[in-house]
Amino acid sequence: MINLVVGIVLLIFGRKLFWLFVGAAGFLVGMELAERYFAGSDARLLIAVAAGVVAALLAILFYKVALAISGFVVGGYATLNLMHHIRMAPPESMAWLPYVIGGIIGAVLILLLLDWALILLSSLAGASLILASNVLQQFEATAAFLILVVVGILIQAAILFRGRSVEA
Repeated sequence: MINLVVGIVLLIFGRKLFWLFVGAAGFLVGMELAERYFAGSDARLLIAVAAGVVAALLAILFYKVALAISGFVVGGYATLNLMHHIRMAPPESMAWLPYVIGGIIGAVLILLLLDWALILLSSLAGASLILASNVLQQFEATAAFLILVVVGILIQAAILFRGRSVEA
């Protein structure tokens, strides 16, 4: 349920609430690590939430560094998620490579094109979190992922343009 709520908020307000975007990236890392090292433990959600809160606080204190790290995490996570949905897997010995490539692209994008990168990456993260429940069939999940990303980009772009026209 938390994935769904945070995913929807990121999909709609990811650029405006950058600290939530960074917090969500921390949550994703925390959840992945908790699943790996504390499988079956009730502490998994607590660890993930704590990682998200720490990431959000660091985002407020160290804006650019937090954005670059979050861009890396979300870019890597979104790349792996997209590869999973289109059933494309690298050889096991190179499983880390798509994450690193997606992460580098995400970090560079967020530093060069802040608003648009935040919109794209928060839409990817939001769609990934929404679909993390695995309730849809593979084809439906892939289509829903792409539709959610586009919807998130369109909503946030409209909010961005509306905000700029008010400032002008």
